[in-house]
Amino acid sequence: MTNWVNWAGDQHCAPATVAAPRTAEEIAEILDQAASADQTVRVAGAGHSFTDAVLTDGVLLDLSAMNRVLDIDRATGLVRVQAGSTLNALSNAMHPHGLAFPNLGDIDVQTIAGATATGTHGTGAGLQNLSAALHSIELMRADGKKVELNARTDPDGWRAARVGIGALGIITEVTLQLTPSFVLEGIERPIPVAEILADLDSYVDGNEHFEFYMFAHSPLAMTKRNNRVELPEQPRAKAVDWFADILMSNYAFDAMCRLGRRAPSLVPLIHRGAAYAGSYRRQVDRSYRVFASPRLIRFTEMEYAIPRAHSAQAIREIKDLAARFATPMPIEVRWVAPDDAFLSPAGERDTCYIAVHQYQGMNYEPYFRACEAIFDKHQGRPHWGKRHFQTAETLRERYPHWDRFTEVRRRLDPKGRFSNAYVDRVLGAL
Repeated sequence: MTNWVNWAGDQHCAPATVAAPRTAEEIAEILDQAASADQTVRVAGAGHSFTDAVLTDGVLLDLSAMNRVLDIDRATGLVRVQAGSTLNALSNAMHPHGLAFPNLGDIDVQTIAGATATGTHGTGAGLQNLSAALHSIELMRADGKKVELNARTDPDGWRAARVGIGALGIITEVTLQLTPSFVLEGIERPIPVAEILADLDSYVDGNEHFEFYMFAHSPLAMTKRNNRVELPEQPRAKAVDWFADILMSNYAFDAMCRLGRRAPSLVPLIHRGAAYAGSYRRQVDRSYRVFASPRLIRFTEMEYAIPRAHSAQAIREIKDLAARFATPMPIEVRWVAPDDAFLSPAGERDTCYIAVHQYQGMNYEPYFRACEAIFDKHQGRPHWGKRHFQTAETLRERYPHWDRFTEVRRRLDPKGRFSNAYVDRVLGAL
């Protein structure tokens, strides 16, 4: 028996079997064995989910060996890849072919299947989450048969599987719709939160990608604006990258968080110091290098998608609330365009994402439950890979196509082979 643990170190399980198949045929054999033993099957990506979405005492699949690029059509931008490919590896592999993801989050170590299944996103009011790039999906059902899901072959299956939380089957391959590669200018600058909220639309709509971090006890936000430029890429020196992204953003801030964990009374001082340390930075480079940065600090996270119209009010409420709790970590705010995946948190509405964090080893639940009460008031939908306390009963009314997703789930996995406690809690037992 092998133990599995997620990246944050706070989700553990002891599967009866951990398998690392290299082909679809091997997956089919594993599914047949799981059926004979009446075991459930879950798939682990890179382990960057903060929920118990992966946990199982049955069969856990590791698809990291299924990481090949299978086909590239430079003319259309359609790229066929295996499900275990990571976002970072794909970005690096696609750049020589003149292709790139239209948007990425600030972490890119996730697998393409895991990132899309949970509705992972970047920021940009005119840009959708990563799952919207799934042009077609090859999914293996519990009986070992593969089905190709896209807008032509199975429209409802495709809209369900793009954000499926691993509840429909095993995604083995996907076809991605990518864009011509591009250079971004990333500008980071501290701006007072009050100033941003007083003219929020100009910041959100005036940039292709706009986001900010704020601290409960500081008036400043650390803003980041990424916009396309017709300039050659200007990679920063490795020493500059190490100083900014490793030493300051990770090691130094981690030391401050450790101090806050040991002496919570120092959290307000830590917040003010961290916010003022966020000085002006400019980066001009390949899009994927600007989007993502290393994350070495261990923490747990809750993130909710709320209607964009509620942005300013919810941001104020969360900032005020956070001041009542001892957390050295920041609050992150981003914006995303609507899409039509059945369970996308940004489904059919312009969306603001607000994320709250708690440092490793510190009690997160009181803080997160208080935040969730605010998100609930603002019609919030949780990020499927981040902590929340919702159930199928509380979520059903928040998704207009919930029943259509349930119909697809019953059709593709009628015996619940791909269920676990998390799936049953948030989607309901079959």
